[in-house]
Amino acid sequence: MRLITHLRHVDLAVPDYDKQRDFYAGVWGLTEVASDGGISFLAAEGSPEQYVVRLRKAAEKRLDLISFGAASESDVDALAERLRAAQVQIISEPGKLDTPGGGYGFRFFDLDGRTVEVSADVAVRKHRKLEAKESVPVRLSHVVLNAPDIDATRTWYETHLGFALSDTLAHPRMGQVMHFMRCNPQHHSMAIARGPHTSLHHVSFELRGLDEYMYGTGRLLRAGVRMIWGPGRHLAGDNTFSYFLDPHGNTVEYTTELEELDEDTWHPHVHDFSQPEVTDQWGTANPMNELIAKESFNDVDRGVFVAPPV
Repeated sequence: MRLITHLRHVDLAVPDYDKQRDFYAGVWGLTEVASDGGISFLAAEGSPEQYVVRLRKAAEKRLDLISFGAASESDVDALAERLRAAQVQIISEPGKLDTPGGGYGFRFFDLDGRTVEVSADVAVRKHRKLEAKESVPVRLSHVVLNAPDIDATRTWYETHLGFALSDTLAHPRMGQVMHFMRCNPQHHSMAIARGPHTSLHHVSFELRGLDEYMYGTGRLLRAGVRMIWGPGRHLAGDNTFSYFLDPHGNTVEYTTELEELDEDTWHPHVHDFSQPEVTDQWGTANPMNELIAKESFNDVDRGVFVAPPV
């Protein structure tokens, strides 16, 4: 039984906190809703989530945690009990959360040592419908994680958190390189990419529509933000993509029109990543190459099996 409902937020720790905060609350288009001595909570204008990105000032860059939602406190408790029985390492027992919006949740390590939080009953943030040509994120779309053994990580998320496989990217020489995983009808809320080490691959943000996605892409280019790949349209998930680097070298994406699946009838596909129309149906993006791939490997994550201090 699936107890996870959706992706809530992705939390990052960075040494140059001010520069990172200026980027996300500035050109990237998020709204700072709270800050407190080296921690900033940033919301997306169209999202009911209290925040979609949390930034924390730290000596070392790391992924602090990934947060998923659950439908109720009893589902949070049931998931904690399930993980405990499976001897998953629990970081904090279910209880009241003191982050914006409150709620009830707990934290644990996944197979690769990432901190994961699951919460319910978080207060809904007052949000709004974005207008035509507003090129700021509506909501958080998905997160992609690098893992040395993508099959083991996929199995862990299927077994313990009820994720389902939507599609896989494979290459004739390299074998399988990415699993797209869902926790609701959205094609993927998370994907697992094959990388040399555990790290963040990219964080993706949904724009209002194609026009807004292109306006946003252009706005970032005019602001001098480095685009590493795009604009284009993937085959798996059928979503658009423009990938940029934030000031600390994390890959962040503007996307729109991610596919919604009929979960009862969907069967996963294996797409050949070496075919150009698989990476980009439109043919408008710069070709995928080893240099682009290396950018998405990111730095070795210093937060593996180390719970964030807050």
